[in-house]
Amino acid sequence: MGKILVGLSGGVDSAVAALLLRRQGYDIAGAYIKTWSDEVDPFSDCPGSEDIAFARGVCERLNIPFEIVNLVDTYQDRIVRYLIEGYRAGTTPNPDVMCNREIKFGAFLDYAKSHGFDQVATGHYCRKIPSADGWEYIAEGLDPNKDQSYFLAMVTPAQLPSVVFPIGHLLKPEVRKMAHEAGLPNAARKDSQGICFLGKVKINDFLAKYIPDEPGPIVNLSGKVLGEHRGVHRYTIGQRKGIGIPSNTDNKAYVVIAKDLESHTLIVAFDEPTTASLYYPEVRVHGISHITHPFIGMDNLSVRVRYRDPRVPISSMVPESDGSLRVIFESPQRALATGQIMAFYQDDRLLGGGIMIAG
Repeated sequence: MGKILVGLSGGVDSAVAALLLRRQGYDIAGAYIKTWSDEVDPFSDCPGSEDIAFARGVCERLNIPFEIVNLVDTYQDRIVRYLIEGYRAGTTPNPDVMCNREIKFGAFLDYAKSHGFDQVATGHYCRKIPSADGWEYIAEGLDPNKDQSYFLAMVTPAQLPSVVFPIGHLLKPEVRKMAHEAGLPNAARKDSQGICFLGKVKINDFLAKYIPDEPGPIVNLSGKVLGEHRGVHRYTIGQRKGIGIPSNTDNKAYVVIAKDLESHTLIVAFDEPTTASLYYPEVRVHGISHITHPFIGMDNLSVRVRYRDPRVPISSMVPESDGSLRVIFESPQRALATGQIMAFYQDDRLLGGGIMIAG
């Protein structure tokens, strides 16, 4: 058995991942990945000190070594910059997906390998399964309410052999029960939500420090001005709440369908199935990442366009000359935004992902 460095977030999922590996006889240690600090930005509300305390407590309970791996600078360079520049360019970035590729299974894995570990483990709800063709695949977690395979869509083939997902076969209540029975200090701790370094800070309040507001008009599809916005970077495609435009006399709600960066114009339309510009029959995807071998030409493919959305079937994929794919859906998909991640599946197996170019 090799040595495994377990990434401990302070939450119960990664704690039980360490617990299971310990029981299975692996030589393990726990590590908290430090990605943010008050020295970087005192504006944030990330509960880092509390997370570290829980992670350390788990290691003490399991009698395994604990360390803090400082990746603050790397996180700033690869994730925070990606987030800010994405919003500045009018796209919708996904820092959670990129954090897995660039930090947890990128810089953190590199650190582990350089310090004598063979693999890293996390508390993701997904599985790694062998296939008859000799490849290992990422499969959805067995808990349909907690499956996190979507967030691993951009993991690379070089990373996958060195990653372990110990809890992907469990349901969340089973994880909680194991933690309680083992006396882990975070057994009842609530799950974290959102991006860690933001804490309770809203994304627009954070972005306001880096992207200046440039007010402009809010218009409908015929160009009629309905109001004014503070900056197009504050809005996402498909957004209904917080636009500042009341529903019409028929109580139909407006939704953001497009952003014009050059004229600083926000374009809205009624949120209803007949609004063709809100529904996409196809979309281009670039920056394709194959977790195993290329999936172009495979049968029975489906995609997930957002984390909480169900997988939807596609009718075809057409390679473009620039290396992107044109993905045609069997039925149009609502409110897709450039910069979002599309994850590709065959049944419950995650095949890879890419970045969408909508519009």
